[in-house]
Amino acid sequence: MSANILVIDDEESLRFTFETFLTEDGYDVTTAENYDQALASLEEGKFDLVFSDILLGGKTGIDLLREITKRKLPCAVVMVTGFPNVETAAEAVRLGAFDYLPKPVTQEALLRVARMALRYLQLQKEKKAYQANLEAVFRSVRDAIITVDQELTVLAGNASATAICGFAPSMVGQKFSALCRGCSRKCLEALRATLEKKSAVELDRFECCHPDRPQQVVTINTSPLLDSHGEFTGAVLVVRDETRLHVLERDLRERTRFHHIIGSSHRMQEVYGLLEKLADVPTTTLIIGESGTGKELVVDALHSQGERRHGPLIKVNCAGLSENLLESELFGHVRGAFTGAIKDKAGRFLMASGGTIFLDEIGDISPKMQTRLLRVLQEKVIERVGDTRPIKVDIRVVAATNQDLVNKVKNGEFREDLFYRLKVVTVELPPLRERSPDIPLLVKHFIDRFNRRLNRQISGISEEVRSFFMIYHWPGNVRELEHILEHAFILCPHTVIAMEHLPPDLRRNVIAEVSPPSFATDNDVQAIRQALETTDWNKAKAARLLGMSRRTIYRKINEYQITKD
Repeated sequence: MSANILVIDDEESLRFTFETFLTEDGYDVTTAENYDQALASLEEGKFDLVFSDILLGGKTGIDLLREITKRKLPCAVVMVTGFPNVETAAEAVRLGAFDYLPKPVTQEALLRVARMALRYLQLQKEKKAYQANLEAVFRSVRDAIITVDQELTVLAGNASATAICGFAPSMVGQKFSALCRGCSRKCLEALRATLEKKSAVELDRFECCHPDRPQQVVTINTSPLLDSHGEFTGAVLVVRDETRLHVLERDLRERTRFHHIIGSSHRMQEVYGLLEKLADVPTTTLIIGESGTGKELVVDALHSQGERRHGPLIKVNCAGLSENLLESELFGHVRGAFTGAIKDKAGRFLMASGGTIFLDEIGDISPKMQTRLLRVLQEKVIERVGDTRPIKVDIRVVAATNQDLVNKVKNGEFREDLFYRLKVVTVELPPLRERSPDIPLLVKHFIDRFNRRLNRQISGISEEVRSFFMIYHWPGNVRELEHILEHAFILCPHTVIAMEHLPPDLRRNVIAEVSPPSFATDNDVQAIRQALETTDWNKAKAARLLGMSRRTIYRKINEYQITKD
């Protein structure tokens, strides 16, 4: 398809010459003798190229060029004049003229400039189409896309970057670090790695900890950004929101862990569900459970998964300090409050402001401390030892105990009002013997941990050890299991932990715990029932777990009248 060219000049002979030369070269040519005719022609048709004389009666070619620029007409403009002038040429180029031809104009020069101008126009159209397509893709992609230069200055970001990362157009020109306030900053680390090594970085599914998007799970990719010459100019960040997929996958399968808590049993699924509900609320929480069940891990999970994760987590063992020391530790003191108080000291409550304070072994505090703690929970204010000035604190209180607080309240050893203030929500951790299906998971977790820590290659435990672990009473719970495996790691010279590698005092319990008894006791019935529940009532598997024959377990089930109901 031939190009449409408009020739504007007040000299008829020049218009005729230009028209002849250009028509012979295959172009469609329209002519105009003044500014008004030129505007009328531009309004009636579309032109790819305009040749305009500088002098057009009362107007100039510069005026026409300004009008073309104002209307954003997609055509190239070449100025023609018999009196070349540096200022005029500079003004024409500034306004967007493609070239400037001095008279007289030869046929060769005219056609050369026409071809160059049309080729330039074609390249500009292709560039704009490419940019338009790229911008359309940029806008429509659901992933967040942000580009930065080599100094980590933001160059651009799409609409999804606003939804996923909190990007705003005003951030263009700012440092990327301005976008990373309060989050995990892993995107920043990945971009720095790409800029340093000039290679791609991928981080698969992690919680980005964005302050406005709690529990958002993302996958990020960073790649080198190259210009049209293949030169390295910066990096591009792509962030995919995987939160919905993560939640769906989590709901489709039983979770084997929550933060650092290990377990897939029904009891632990209930605990995980409760912790998710508690994570983002400041409700006072009481954790109860036997020693070694993992109460401190629950506190870590509540704090790290909630809105207060960017604040401090302060832990206090109430049973490890005397009353006077505990009072000073919790509330702080002023200089001269007691002998040895040589300067003011901020207490743990003040240090935990904006975050979480964990009061472990809360059942051991004295009546005086119970009274002071009650006021903190009611009014959220503290008073330092030796000071009467109340100090407001913004804290979340999580307490834990392995004692029976209900009995302590009945016996007058624990304030009833404090008890109910603490147990707004109670998280009850089951003992290990009540969640035996979690034992294999815990064993694998500790074996992996000790292999890394001790540089070993232990692959697992023997069938005999596994059977013993599944029916052992575990008075020390998960902590006992951890210590037993650490002891076994030290003694085991092979890749599989056997019974002889367990602690001696534990091995003495093997016969009593594992060997099938000759007469029925409550423990016998409980052991068989527990083995059946562990194996989903598969009698053959339960027999292997107990170290007895299938015939024996069938006989004992009938003898002890053990039923699924």
